[in-house]
Amino acid sequence: MHDAVTGVILAGGLGRRMGGVDKGLQPLRGRPMVAHVLERLAPQVNALLINANQNPEVYAELGVPYEARVIPDLLGGYAGPLAGLQAGLAAARTPLVLTVPCDSPFLPPDLVRRLLVGLNANLAQVAVARTGAQPHPVFALVRADVSDSLEAFLAGGGRKIDAWYAALAVVEVPFDDEAEAFENINTREELRDFEHKER
Repeated sequence: MHDAVTGVILAGGLGRRMGGVDKGLQPLRGRPMVAHVLERLAPQVNALLINANQNPEVYAELGVPYEARVIPDLLGGYAGPLAGLQAGLAAARTPLVLTVPCDSPFLPPDLVRRLLVGLNANLAQVAVARTGAQPHPVFALVRADVSDSLEAFLAGGGRKIDAWYAALAVVEVPFDDEAEAFENINTREELRDFEHKER
């Protein structure tokens, strides 16, 4: 566990590609998808937040064993993952904040450790997971002092994560040995497939 890190699970979207359902609450192997993420992330961080704009009472109940607080976006209109990060930075009491999506139930058990090593070794402001040539910007460890930059970007109408952090000191941390851990579930078909994947 890293005392300096607050983990933020991003569950604030509309789940459009899954038919407009609350994706984090969709059942996978008998439990809501977000429960798998909570279980994997909890041992890696000091505090947990769930960024959710729907069904806050359900998320709060799921977060009980982990003392996870539920926070909505501060921006209206389902503004995307950066709005979740903004809410997380506002609520966190640690110098570092990690974001992960609610739809990657098998995220790496050493995610925080490896991102932290990359962040510190490169004196970066943001560390992003990468597999092969593909960065995964929703798997990011950020320093809390990036909040002013984020506020300005969002106020200017920006919404894309990589466009925001392009102006910051960023390091991409390779996870090629754990590439499957970053698979995410966007559709009902993928959800069915994951029921039978070995993890």
